[in-house]
Amino acid sequence: MPPSRPLVSRWLAGVIALSAGCSRGGTDDAKTAPAAAASAAVAPAAGPAEIGAKAPDFSLKDLDGHDVHLADLRGKTVVLEWFNPKCPFVNMAHTKGSLKDTAARHTAEGVVWLGVDSAAPGKQGHDPAEIRDAVVRFGLAHPILVDENGAVGRAYGATNTPHLFVIDRNGILVYAGAIDNSPDGEGQSPQGGPLVNYVDAALSDLAAGRAVRTPRTKAYGCGVKYGSS
Repeated sequence: MPPSRPLVSRWLAGVIALSAGCSRGGTDDAKTAPAAAASAAVAPAAGPAEIGAKAPDFSLKDLDGHDVHLADLRGKTVVLEWFNPKCPFVNMAHTKGSLKDTAARHTAEGVVWLGVDSAAPGKQGHDPAEIRDAVVRFGLAHPILVDENGAVGRAYGATNTPHLFVIDRNGILVYAGAIDNSPDGEGQSPQGGPLVNYVDAALSDLAAGRAVRTPRTKAYGCGVKYGSS
């Protein structure tokens, strides 16, 4: 049975309210900003990355100044999660939705989970103090990497926060898109059907030794707050 009009109306109102919050403190330059010069120790290739191809290599620092080099993680499954501590969708997904426990569950199984913040200086989500506060509020145990010139985000074609990418043990990009099919971030399917956590499904496929059955979905959330150059 299709969802009732009041249910759909409430869901649409919620998405509109969350989307309005994304624009506070910054503009959405995800689709229009040109590629920035790479300042990472390892410059990623021009993006966007392609499913089935080698994931762009990079080296970024975490909030404590430690270098994280993707090539050093070869042999491990890696998940990249584009992050913005002020994005309402990120906050909803980490407190009520599918991101509340997904990283913890999979890192306990040996998956490497990395947050990436590509907000430019002066844009919403760039402030390190706000990022650290969100790490505490969300109870995150994985590092958040700083990509303030946006080179890595553009190499992967990251357009939204959250935007998820799964890299297999051979360094091949096997999934790119949304965390789930709940575009308000609350972890409930708006159509009244089953919730699908796409990252869970991709990692389950990899663990079973089969190809990822849903390799790409449309990411939802706030636009990545890239700078211009």
